[in-house]
Amino acid sequence: MQAQTNDSEDAVQAVRRFNRFYTQRIGVLTDRLAASPFTLAEARVMYEVATRGGTTAAELCRDLGMDAGYLSRIVRRFADAGLVERTPAADDGRRVILSLTPAGEDAFAALDEGSRREVREMLGRLPSPDHARLTAAMETIERVLRPAPAPAEPFTLRSHRPGDMGWMIHRHGVLYAREYGWDERFEALVAEIAAKFIQDLDPARERCWLAERDGQIAGSVFLVRASAEVAKLRLLLVEPSARGLGIGGRLVDECIRFAREAGYGKVTLWTNSVLHSARKIYEAAGFRLVHEEPHHSFGHDLVGQTWQLDL
Repeated sequence: MQAQTNDSEDAVQAVRRFNRFYTQRIGVLTDRLAASPFTLAEARVMYEVATRGGTTAAELCRDLGMDAGYLSRIVRRFADAGLVERTPAADDGRRVILSLTPAGEDAFAALDEGSRREVREMLGRLPSPDHARLTAAMETIERVLRPAPAPAEPFTLRSHRPGDMGWMIHRHGVLYAREYGWDERFEALVAEIAAKFIQDLDPARERCWLAERDGQIAGSVFLVRASAEVAKLRLLLVEPSARGLGIGGRLVDECIRFAREAGYGKVTLWTNSVLHSARKIYEAAGFRLVHEEPHHSFGHDLVGQTWQLDL
């Protein structure tokens, strides 16, 4: 155990020594990067905005691991200097897209060339055979330290097949009776919705998705036509054994994506206030509550809610 502790401490010291050496070697300990007017953090933000072809502050915070307040101050400085412009996204006015202005593009070009020049000068002081050794060592460091790729979703989505409607009717009836005490009239309502979907299906504007996990159905949802401009999300269900895996959110995302592609202007849905988990999914997807009304259905006093998402 003592030998393992010593080895670990030796590794810590070696990494710290390398960090001190390399940060000094490439000049990031100075106030400005590559003789530019930008700090290292500012230069990195400018690089990301320039090369991503449109990004948001939230995406930069997530990918760069930067504090949101710190990034906001950098973006504000860039905007005040006329280097960055902020434009509402075409598909969602709440998202603000960051892009470089012509002045920002000029500033980035000068920064990029200055950084290239400094690296060329560093490499120019090394024998040519050392170039390959250096880049190979850097690739090794990057490969070792790069985060492992995110695991694939533990489920797959598919469209409906013969027999699926019966499963959905059955599972809605069973789960809502078990979890909320709703009577068989809810199962009858689900059967009516499923039958109408099959009988009147317009494949260009309506769709059903089922999530499968380990060969078993784990969730389902419908998107149906309410009018030429409005689509309706219906019968979102996730099996208890599959909750917490993101299936509900993924199913709702598919509905929204399809609705946009089909040319709808908005998506609505009707739910009840007691369905707390489903409501959280709708809120996370951007739906807003537009109406609620008490009613007595399925053997219970309930509060029905209408939610809406403008596309």
